[in-house]
Amino acid sequence: MTRTRKTVAITAVSGLVAFGAALPTVLASPATAATAHAAATTQTAATAQQVCPGVSAPAVTATVKDTTMDGMFTSYADDVPYSHWTGADGTYSAALPGNKELWLFSDTFLGTVNPDGSRSPVISDGGTTPFINNSFVEEPDGDTNYADLTTIHGGTAASPTALMPPPDASHWYWAGDAITSATGGGVLQAVYQEYKSTGTGAFDFAWDRNVVARYAPGHLSTPIDVTALPSATGVAWGVWLMRAGGYTYIYGVEDLGANKYMHLARVPGDNLLGAPWQYDAGNGSWSSSEAAAIRLPDPSASDGYLHIANEYSVSRLGNVYVLITQNTVTPLSPEIDAYFACSPAGPFVDKTAVYDEPETGHGGRNGDDPNVFGYNAHAHPEVSTGNKLLISYNVNSFVNTDLYSDASIYGPRFIDVTFANAGS
Repeated sequence: MTRTRKTVAITAVSGLVAFGAALPTVLASPATAATAHAAATTQTAATAQQVCPGVSAPAVTATVKDTTMDGMFTSYADDVPYSHWTGADGTYSAALPGNKELWLFSDTFLGTVNPDGSRSPVISDGGTTPFINNSFVEEPDGDTNYADLTTIHGGTAASPTALMPPPDASHWYWAGDAITSATGGGVLQAVYQEYKSTGTGAFDFAWDRNVVARYAPGHLSTPIDVTALPSATGVAWGVWLMRAGGYTYIYGVEDLGANKYMHLARVPGDNLLGAPWQYDAGNGSWSSSEAAAIRLPDPSASDGYLHIANEYSVSRLGNVYVLITQNTVTPLSPEIDAYFACSPAGPFVDKTAVYDEPETGHGGRNGDDPNVFGYNAHAHPEVSTGNKLLISYNVNSFVNTDLYSDASIYGPRFIDVTFANAGS
């Protein structure tokens, strides 16, 4: 089955943050998807904010579930009889040579799903399910038939390990974005953020540094090399990568807990290691100093800065650039927002709600579950078509045993968002 998505309109009710990440203790009140959609679609060509002189912000005309993508990963988790990927978060993607698509994940359950939809607890909890901090799933030839997917991890089938193994027992890697290098023969450049344990509690950990792992096409189970990336200022670089105007733009997050700020760097060409990075120093200037990288502005914010989630995306759509991020105003908001700019560096304006994730406080096969939440939405432009963006977000639970009794909770969900008048 080739990549032809079937979609259905959203009518369900309404998540944020990564598995293992420090989480607020109060869920946001659910809001209906219909409310967010109505707010978005009231924007018209006549009333749309100007992104820059002469360029209006696109209107959001439809948001629908992508049942083909949802079904591909759900069926893969449920139906494959051998040990493989059965759920993960992160959900980055990259085009590979030969019309292949690679899905990059962070915390990943392997093993199998039982006929009743449950899974065995992880090995550290006395069960048989392997749990690793990062993995790949390869999709061949744009084919959304789940039976053709392949799980890629480190170690062996009998004793799997993270694809990017940790340097020691107190550190681990979570996936950032990835991009191939045409000048490097199609080598995959996958950014990872290294984290470290800071105590014995479940949420006692902190970001440590950024690295990039390079993988040769057809040999994705072992990196060619792993190279340290700029990390001196505490910015998690590489949460998004985008090519535009002869540069590769490298987006980062300055994570101060409740407040997270966007930073931007770039490198000429398509090789992250090919030249010194340049950092957005504001007012159209670029600096060779990482310390000069500014917090990107938001003219409408009370503090003047753009607030984003730990994962987000910036994609070219027509004449504008579209930022997709989880709403961060309310802790664990289920709202996914779009902003628009005429430059990869912004300013990003006209914040527009595009979707309310229906899984927060619900989700799974077993009905309502107040522990379930959604988080970290971003786009997949390389498999989006026309004026639609394919967007994924992750679903999780505060209670680990929920993920054992109902394996369907933990994993990616997909939507298609259609924009009209992109940059007209």
